[in-house]
Amino acid sequence: MKRIGVLVSGRGSNLQAIIDAIKRGYIKDAEIAIVVSDVKDAYALTRAREARIKAVHVDPGSYRTKDSYEEEILRLLQKEGVDLVLLAGYMRIVGKRLLDAYHNKILNIHPALLPSFPGLHAQEQAFNYGVKVTGCTVHFVDEGIDTGPIILQRSVPVLEDDTPETLADRILKEEHKIYPEAVKLFIEDRLTIDGRRVRIR
Repeated sequence: MKRIGVLVSGRGSNLQAIIDAIKRGYIKDAEIAIVVSDVKDAYALTRAREARIKAVHVDPGSYRTKDSYEEEILRLLQKEGVDLVLLAGYMRIVGKRLLDAYHNKILNIHPALLPSFPGLHAQEQAFNYGVKVTGCTVHFVDEGIDTGPIILQRSVPVLEDDTPETLADRILKEEHKIYPEAVKLFIEDRLTIDGRRVRIR
């Protein structure tokens, strides 16, 4: 049984998608052991508690350095025997301490077709640029901002009557499909990183 830790900052809809995928048996032999938020009132913590998952707030402001903050997160993850770390709307750049401890074992979902539009407000970036197609990406996390090897992508057309909000909503629906799919592939040990490529067996 693989144990998953999820880092969150917001409402946690992708967290909910993973919870639901495990509950219905789409993701087998895995359980979410802990959800950690850097935001005290993040709704993702409520989702976790409602699913009877350990939910913890770690306040970055209580730590003198980023390393000491991440040391506490790492302690919590390791205490729960976490094998895989998921970022689900986690609004902080993961530092060296966590990256070293969970090398190629941290996944993130990004609301654009990487390498286009990394960073914050990706849906709005894509909309304002005038692209005709955007989408979402699940990737391994490395030291860069949304630069890790790509696992899965899903395209979403930009419609003539779209707004940044309607586009973001449609992208989110696809995120809820491909994130559980990527987690399933990881849990089943079907992913191999070959340079920049992620090969799926």
